[in-house]
Amino acid sequence: MIYLDHAATTRTAPEAVEAMLPYLTDYYGNAGGIYTLANDSRKAVSRARQTIAETLGAEPNEIYFTAGGTESDNWAVIAAYEACRHKGNHIITSKIEHHAVLRACEYLEKRGAEVTYLDVDENGIVDPERLDRAIRPDTVLISVMYANNEIGTIQPVREIGEIAAARGILFHTDAVQAYGQMPIRVGEDHIDLLSASAHKFNGPKGIGFLYISRNAKIGSFLHGGQQERGRRAGTENVPAIVGMEAAAQRACRIMEQKTAKEIQLRDYLIGRILREIPGSRLNGHPTQRLAGNINISFPSVEGESVLIMLDMRGICASGGSACTTGAVGPSHVLRAIGLPEELAKGAVRLTLGEENTMEEMDAVADALAEIVDRIRTLRL
Repeated sequence: MIYLDHAATTRTAPEAVEAMLPYLTDYYGNAGGIYTLANDSRKAVSRARQTIAETLGAEPNEIYFTAGGTESDNWAVIAAYEACRHKGNHIITSKIEHHAVLRACEYLEKRGAEVTYLDVDENGIVDPERLDRAIRPDTVLISVMYANNEIGTIQPVREIGEIAAARGILFHTDAVQAYGQMPIRVGEDHIDLLSASAHKFNGPKGIGFLYISRNAKIGSFLHGGQQERGRRAGTENVPAIVGMEAAAQRACRIMEQKTAKEIQLRDYLIGRILREIPGSRLNGHPTQRLAGNINISFPSVEGESVLIMLDMRGICASGGSACTTGAVGPSHVLRAIGLPEELAKGAVRLTLGEENTMEEMDAVADALAEIVDRIRTLRL
């Protein structure tokens, strides 16, 4: 099998599995208890909070553990709006955000919020100047993702953060695809709220975190007990939290080497595809993109057919976000960058990881050339 869907999920790292096992067996205490067994779990959660904070240049009391990226995005958008509603009801986001942000905005629109969905350019970049012009006296939140999950484009987050800070507006970034893949410093980027999910960087599924700056006075999202300092109720998932900590440490340790390898493989595969498959088009920014992201469109071809035929050869790829599998019509991201419907429907996303090899890139390039040619021939 050749696995090229790392943007959807990643293999749990051995270090994360090893770190988790004791907390699934011996150290199973509820972190909310007062006895020694519970204290062992509570110490593990505190240590993980410290570790995650250090990876961002944040403070431990600014890290809150969640069930993953969707919860973190929902919490950030909805709670930030509710906390600032006395100041205004206007939110700015982009048309290429993950549905966890877009659906949260739609939810708030039904409750009186006004949302500006910014256009992006042909590469999927949000223009900071256009964003600045969209700010109104009643704007209370700006939410722009760090890097896009479908086309890999990296946004000018620092410029956007500086604009938000200068205007006194909360800035949230969905960093689910970026965290663990590239260095992030929340202070330098003027980020108030940041979402991340462990299974995108070789951690377990069902765990993530939300960074909430001490200056962002937002409320709870889940209501109940006093866990997470009273802001996120529910018994802490200690094994998953410990696994995420190990995965985060590992991601930071190997980041430079991993990034260099993925860029080399990415650019090699992109080059072969564009040279050898007539009409193929790279979607997203050519260089300002995640190291392992390739999104290619093939005219006169249905992307779904390509994916099925790749799977028959043991190659795992996708048409875009795993959260939209089964959706009817072209991706909202590809529509937003102005891609014609034919090219949008013929898009395939290949996302690389540290285990991929140059031999696999050659095998995938050969398979794609043969598959696209076969589909086009059958359509004649």
